[in-house]
Amino acid sequence: MINIKDKINNILEEINKISQQKEIVVAFSGGLDSTVVSVLAIKALGREKIEAITVSFGEYSYTKGSKNIQSISRDLDLKLKIVQGKKEQERVLKKGPACNKCTRIVKLGKVKREAQGRLVLTGSNQSDTWGMRGLKLFDGFYAPLLELNKEEIRKIADYFDIKILQIGENKFREGCKLKHLLKPLATPHYHGQAAAEANELLLSILEEERHESILANVKIIGPLNKNIGLVNVSPLPEEKLKEKIIKELKKVKTLEKIKFLDKPIKLIIKANKGQFDNRHSRYWLEKGRLQPDFSVPIKVEWLLTTNKSLSTFQVIDYQIIE
Repeated sequence: MINIKDKINNILEEINKISQQKEIVVAFSGGLDSTVVSVLAIKALGREKIEAITVSFGEYSYTKGSKNIQSISRDLDLKLKIVQGKKEQERVLKKGPACNKCTRIVKLGKVKREAQGRLVLTGSNQSDTWGMRGLKLFDGFYAPLLELNKEEIRKIADYFDIKILQIGENKFREGCKLKHLLKPLATPHYHGQAAAEANELLLSILEEERHESILANVKIIGPLNKNIGLVNVSPLPEEKLKEKIIKELKKVKTLEKIKFLDKPIKLIIKANKGQFDNRHSRYWLEKGRLQPDFSVPIKVEWLLTTNKSLSTFQVIDYQIIE
């Protein structure tokens, strides 16, 4: 079985070969994966050949993520460029949740445009859908960690003594606040604000109370005229902390209802015809996209939408399973 040092050496050799030792760009998020890629690129090519490019989404980016980006790039002495992507993200998500499309068009698309022909290194790996479905080298993008799982990436991080603060949705990913908006971003100052404010507030409370979570988010569901916040925290906090979280979230003006999840639930989901008719797509959405971000087991009741402007899906309601 190959040891971690040999694995690192193999990756360094591959980066050298694929980059042809030319200048490259790292799609940099401040999370574990992109930081490990940055360190490996520095080891293989030298700092002077690397530029880190980050896409900022304004209030949709986690505050800790922005701080991580600045501090890590400074510690690594990386040349850093930050470009704005909020308006593009709002446009992509206007007709329903579309994480892969957002990644392709906004997160990586803007980095590629800024790279101006240089090879773009990403942190895609076996823990994300890009890693499981994508190619290692394709269309100007190269994923040196593609064949690795999260445990192997953490071993590389430990080898180089890389320390990353938890940023967002769980212990292992920096995440995206709008990932937790499970309906169209039809009105940014209402739907988007609910996801941005509620998720930032939840994390700040947990940090203040020193509650170590492996998962923490507020899913925003409901019809377009009503925002329902489903609070997911694992491990489950004590009752006093749960009450504090609910009390503070009630101050978020764009949230009409809040439910702290501690029992299995059924989600009522409307989907467009393409997704509704595709059993594989529905299975992936339920098991791969939704369940990992919920702190309780979920079941799904699927409905065919009559809304022609809905391009993906919308979680319109929920029911507690006793």
